[in-house]
Amino acid sequence: MTISGRGDALEPAALTEGVVLSGHSAGLKRTDLPERRRGWQGVFLSMSAILLLADVAAWAVSWLISYHGDTLEIAMTAMVALSLAAQRLYQSHLTASVLDMLPGILVACCSAFVLTLVVVKLRWPDVFALDVFRRAVVFAVCIIVFRAIAVAVVRYARRKRIIAHRTLVLGAGTVGAALLDRLHNHPEAGLLPVAVLDPFPIHTDKTMGVTWLGSVDDLAAVIEEQRINVVVVAFSSVREADLVDVLRTCDRLECEFFFVPRLFELQHVHGDMEQVHGMPLVRVRRAAFRTPAWKVKRLFDIAFSGALLVLAAPVMAAIALAVRLEGGPGVLFKQVRVGIDGRPFTMLKFRSMKPVNDAEQQTQWNISNDKRVGPVGKVLRVTSLDELPQLWNVLRGDMSIVGPRPERPHFVDEFSSHIPRYTGRHRVPAGLTGLAAVHGLRGDTSIAERIMLDNHYIENWSLWLDVKILLRTVGALFRHPGS
Repeated sequence: MTISGRGDALEPAALTEGVVLSGHSAGLKRTDLPERRRGWQGVFLSMSAILLLADVAAWAVSWLISYHGDTLEIAMTAMVALSLAAQRLYQSHLTASVLDMLPGILVACCSAFVLTLVVVKLRWPDVFALDVFRRAVVFAVCIIVFRAIAVAVVRYARRKRIIAHRTLVLGAGTVGAALLDRLHNHPEAGLLPVAVLDPFPIHTDKTMGVTWLGSVDDLAAVIEEQRINVVVVAFSSVREADLVDVLRTCDRLECEFFFVPRLFELQHVHGDMEQVHGMPLVRVRRAAFRTPAWKVKRLFDIAFSGALLVLAAPVMAAIALAVRLEGGPGVLFKQVRVGIDGRPFTMLKFRSMKPVNDAEQQTQWNISNDKRVGPVGKVLRVTSLDELPQLWNVLRGDMSIVGPRPERPHFVDEFSSHIPRYTGRHRVPAGLTGLAAVHGLRGDTSIAERIMLDNHYIENWSLWLDVKILLRTVGALFRHPGS
């Protein structure tokens, strides 16, 4: 049996009997496979939820055995839970094993014992250390026992396909086929392959219920259409540079991404890596703007912009008066910019000059040396005070305090056509300031470098990164006015 069309034929030994890819004609009936888990089903049938329930049961049993209704057990339980969470021991794994969790459980319980003992001795010197130790041991044993039961439940549910995450494999070569073989023969990983994506045709004489779907450009649509939960990149024939762009378009979709690393035969499984019967898989970190922390960013934007609008109101009133006296009516300059998901919005600035017409407003790249910029306009541009009305854009939700600077539709169309990964910057709201801006990339500077830094910001976002950019922005305004 071979997989043809790519020049890398798969020998029969690479797959077990019956593990063969099929083309479009072998269409997969949705009723043949588990539904994509959503809502409460996805929560209560997840490994994370089952482990959490196991720990709650462990706490209840240990409380019945050795606890006496004081605050000691509450403190110890909280410390153990925090330690387990810090070690990501509530995270779902493809390989479910209580032995893999054992070192982390022992570390959590030992840490809780030591910290609780210190606190107790400071507050209640008469409490015996042995009593604290006994409670820690009972709690640790209960956690291990109930987690072992939880793991057994998860493995059973996966083998019976009660828990089965619909999986799409990117790549139909030797590695992709070997991965499919493992996923079919080892259902305890919880991944059920339902489709393969590869731009080259596949011809076989049998089917195993895995549909070949062709072009990787349609990945986002395929994920929605086939209700995919997990995507695994297995040495696809698509160029890696193109694959990055496609995967970024899927950031907002509720699915996990893994990839088979190069030279995987030599890889040591660690950290965010998983493995399916000896084949390592690297878990792609969840995009930051899909995490709960991103909602905190929006709350920060509202509070920060609202406070600044109030504090800066006298300054903005004075600027408005100065602009009116210098250039007549029309204090605000309104311009269409492109924001999150490519949606246009009207950005506000204090007017520093009057464009001749709408075409000039939308297509002129830089006006820093334009003779029509008056004294007031020059001061506004040098001090960046002309940007203050954008605080209203932030409060409205059009923009964020920190993010990629927004561009006009004319230039978005131009740059998108020849600058790789340009559209990736539209995954998040545009910002008043950003990582590229604090690196001096404004005006007539490299667009490619800006895009690189914008995407780096998006991939590595954190609240602390926003704080650092804000501090650097303030510093840049004092050191280099107009930056």
